[in-house]
Parts: sequence; structure tokens; C-alpha cells
Amino acid sequence: MSFFGFVIAALFMVVVAPVWIVFHYITQWRAQRGLSAQDERLLAELWEIANRLEGRIQSLERVLDSEAPNWRDKT
Repeated sequence: MSFFGFVIAALFMVVVAPVWIVFHYITQWRAQRGLSAQDERLLAELWEIANRLEGRIQSLERVLDSEAPNWRDKT
């Protein structure tokens, strides 16, 4: 009876447990594929900041173009 129990335990550890673990992590990965609500809010905030920074850069370029027309040629 002890040998039979050892064989069952060995089969479980070699075959069933690894497959079970792999499927568990695949399920976890699929569940977390999309963005969370917090991630979406952060992405929207970053998008707004990027748009504001782009506007600032365009304003600075307009000022530089009017006050120093050749500023782009200088490095």
C-alpha cells in the first residue's frame, strides 16, 4: 500500500501539479490583460499633461520665431 501511495504522489507531482500551476498562471495573465480603472485614469492624466506641454512648446517656438528668427539654425 505504501508503494502505491508513493506512485500516486509521484505522478501528481510530475504530471498534475505542473499542469495545474501553468493553467493557474495563464488564467491570471488573461484576467489582467486589460487596463484597470486606475491605469486608465493615469493614462488620461498623462495624455492631458502631454497636450499641455505640447501647447507650451508651440508657444515658446512662436515667441522665439518672432524675437530670434534664426534660433532653429543655431545648435
